[in-house]
Amino acid sequence: MDRRQFLEQSAFSVSALWVAARAFPQGRSPNEKLNIGIIGVGNRGASNIEGVRSENIVALCDVDDRMLAAAAAQFPQAKTYHDFRRMLEQKDIDAVVISTPDHTHAVATLAALDSGRHVYCEKPLTHTVVEARRVMEMARKKRCVTQLGTQIHAGSNYRRVVELIQTGVIGEVTEIHVWVGRVWSADGPPAETPPVPEYLHWDLWLGPAAERPYSPAYFGMNWRCYWDFGGGTLADMACHHMDLSHWALNLKYPSVIEAEGPPVNPYCAPRWLIVRYTYQRGPNRAPVRLTWYTGEKRPPHFAEGILPPWGDGTLFVGTKGMLLADYNRYRLLPEKDFEGFQPPPPFLAESIGHYAEWIDACKRGGLPTCHFGYGGALTQTVLLGNVAYRSGQKIEWDGERGRITNTREANVFLHKTYRKGWR
Repeated sequence: MDRRQFLEQSAFSVSALWVAARAFPQGRSPNEKLNIGIIGVGNRGASNIEGVRSENIVALCDVDDRMLAAAAAQFPQAKTYHDFRRMLEQKDIDAVVISTPDHTHAVATLAALDSGRHVYCEKPLTHTVVEARRVMEMARKKRCVTQLGTQIHAGSNYRRVVELIQTGVIGEVTEIHVWVGRVWSADGPPAETPPVPEYLHWDLWLGPAAERPYSPAYFGMNWRCYWDFGGGTLADMACHHMDLSHWALNLKYPSVIEAEGPPVNPYCAPRWLIVRYTYQRGPNRAPVRLTWYTGEKRPPHFAEGILPPWGDGTLFVGTKGMLLADYNRYRLLPEKDFEGFQPPPPFLAESIGHYAEWIDACKRGGLPTCHFGYGGALTQTVLLGNVAYRSGQKIEWDGERGRITNTREANVFLHKTYRKGWR
C-alpha cells in the first residue's frame, strides 16, 4: 500500500467510525476563551493545567485540600470543589480536564460527557476495557471534543517515524518490540493504616473503589501498583509507547493477546511483564506481532548485540531493515545498510500542540489527533494485556463487538464492581 492509499484508508476509517465533534454553540466566537473545569489539580493535573492555562480556569476540584489551595491561589476567580459531581453542576463550564487516578477516570469522564462538556483525560482513558467502550460510545453520542493525554503524540519525532514506516523505508513491518523499564509494583495490601489526614477527603478519593482503610502507601503515584486503582507499568506507560505503533501501522484492535509474568498477585501489578499482541491486517497481508516488555525484560536483540545501548523505546522489524525509536530520536539499522539515506519529504503537518489541538477543536469543531475514538481503542488494547496476565488465559478478542471469544474465565477482568452511588 503506497502513501496515498494509506492516507485515504486511514481517513475513511476515522470518518466511518467517528462523527466530527461539535464546536462552540452558535453565537460564540472561536476567539473567545473556553471556560474550563479541572478535576485533579496535583501531579499530572498541575502539568495539564499549564497546558490549558491560556483559557479561563473557572472551576477546580481535588480531594486534597493542600493541592486545591495551591491551585486556587493561582486562579482566585475559580470556584473550588472536592466532589467533581458538584463541580459539573456549575453552568458556565464548557470543557473539563481530568487528571485523577485511573480508577476514577471513567466515572468523571462519563459524567462530564453526559453533561455535554468537552473532555481532556489523562491516559489510560479508563481503568477497564468495558469502561473504555462506554466512554467511546458516550463521546460519539454527545459529539463532544475529546483528547487523550498522550502528549508525545504531538512531537515531531513521532511524525518522522510514522512517515518512514508508512513510506516503506524498512519494508513491510510484521514485528514490533516495545519496552519500558519503569516498575510499579508492591508485595500486597499496605500494612500501615494510620488515621486519615485532615486535609484528605478519603471517601471521595476512593470513589467507585471498595471501602478500605486509608494508607499513605497509596499516594505519591503509588496507587499505580494496585489493581483496584491502577494497572502497573503497562497501564501507566503503554498508551505513550504503543501509540507510535498504532499510528504508524494504522492498528486498532489485536485479535490475540498472550501474557507472561511472575505468579499473579491478586492485589498488585507485577514487577515484570511480557505481553504478545497479534493484529490481523486483512487478506494477503501478514499479521503484525507486537511484544511489550516491562521492568527487567527486554527484546532478545539487546542480548544478541544487534541493538545499541538504549533506554525505553520501540523497535520496528521490517523486511528491509529495522527502525529503533523513542520519544525524541530514531535510528535505522543495520546502519551500514542505510549509509547516505535521505528521509522522504515530510507529509505529516506539525501539531499546533497537544493541548492546543483540543482547545481549537472545542472552539471550531473537528477531531484532535488523539480523540477518544482513537485513544479508547488504544486503551482497550493496553488493558487487554493485563486481562490476559491476570486471567492466565490466551485471549482471542473480537474488538468490534468487545468480546473474548475463546474463554469465559477472563471476562471478569474486563470490568469491575462499583461502590453504591458510583456505578
